[in-house]
Amino acid sequence: MLNRLIARWRAWAQRLSLAPNDLLRDAVYRRLWSSILISSFGGQVTMLALPLTAAVLLNATPTQMGLLTAMEIAPFVLFSLPAGVWLDRVPKLPVYVVGECLLGVVVACVPLAWWMGWLSMAWLYVVGFVIGTIYTVAGSAAQIVLTQVVARDRLVEAHAKNALATSGAEVAGPGFAGALIKVVGAPLALLVDAVLLVVSAAILRGVHVQEDRRSLRGGTHFWRDLRTGLRFVLGTPLLVALAVVVGAWQMCHHAALVVQILFATRTLGLNEQQVGLSYMGMGLGTIIASVLGNRISRRVGPGPSLVIGTAVCGAGWLLLAVAPANAWGVAAFAVMLLLFSAGAVLVFINFLAMRQAVTPAPLLGRMTSAMRWLSLLAAGPGALLGGWLGEHIGLRAALAFSGGSALLLALLAWRHPAIRGVKVLPEAEDADEWLGGEASVRPTTVMDAQT
Repeated sequence: MLNRLIARWRAWAQRLSLAPNDLLRDAVYRRLWSSILISSFGGQVTMLALPLTAAVLLNATPTQMGLLTAMEIAPFVLFSLPAGVWLDRVPKLPVYVVGECLLGVVVACVPLAWWMGWLSMAWLYVVGFVIGTIYTVAGSAAQIVLTQVVARDRLVEAHAKNALATSGAEVAGPGFAGALIKVVGAPLALLVDAVLLVVSAAILRGVHVQEDRRSLRGGTHFWRDLRTGLRFVLGTPLLVALAVVVGAWQMCHHAALVVQILFATRTLGLNEQQVGLSYMGMGLGTIIASVLGNRISRRVGPGPSLVIGTAVCGAGWLLLAVAPANAWGVAAFAVMLLLFSAGAVLVFINFLAMRQAVTPAPLLGRMTSAMRWLSLLAAGPGALLGGWLGEHIGLRAALAFSGGSALLLALLAWRHPAIRGVKVLPEAEDADEWLGGEASVRPTTVMDAQT
């Protein structure tokens, strides 16, 4: 009997152990993954506390909520392109680490302002703008660091594991955040995120990554390098198609984002803790997509997998748009969050992997920033449109707009060969062809990008 129990225990332990080639066996990637896990847990607090501070404590209108979201997006539009040129000239990991520390300081200033009696929507607008600026620079650096740690043919797997790191935070974080906000209030809860961001940065100290020395050069011409990056992006049909599709998805996402907390608190009557518990559905969706995302991508291809994710998000927003204001509506809110997070994971693990795979290392900074700039151009207008629809027509109208537009986008993307035709990750373009001021745009086809 004892031998049988031992045998079963060993069998279970073997199932739970990491495969010999699992990325988490790599010490550098494991530290990066751990940092993402910790910062994501703190991010769950901010994700709830910041909009709840505006919606509940400051009684923000839908238009003000839209403006708050737009302020967080504006830095991507203003600073992404110059930030990309700069990132291609400096080591990326220190930028990432300093960005985590600065985020902690900015987040901590909200409870300070509340305690001093300075807190207002104007203060939150400034906080949102500064947070967006840090994400513009340090967020791009973080994406490039992953390509310095992980082989390019394993980028989808790496992004899926990163999403799995956030999923643990998304399951436990919202419930904890909701309870914390209820006990100490939304502003003070942000101090938890500030502490966790500092811990996340500390984990990354001492990590060594390989930089492509060709890009860390001095005396280069800023505007020439900026044009080279833009030429590369606009001269690669796959990147152009990805920017358009994900840009339209961002518009839908932000139109829904600015009203979903208002819908939960005002239409469904949920309090802060109940909103936090509902957000656990987001964690469950992330877990499902993180576990299955790499498998789906290998089976149908990164391009079709991205389209599937877009459609899943649209279905979730439409579901909430027609949800009744009762217990079924509360369930629909949780299901919407599950569908959104699952769809978003499928969108981004494939979007990030495809754009990184096709780009040579010396151009990763400029490509990353240019793609973030292009894909987020419509996010600010989307947030403002969602706020306007929510205030003048109704919160359901904004959700219906997001859901219907996302489903239409998925149909159009499916019909586009530059997306549907990507069955495997493309090979990187030749770096020497694009580096330098006289880089010319050569005709590129989708098949070129894949071979």
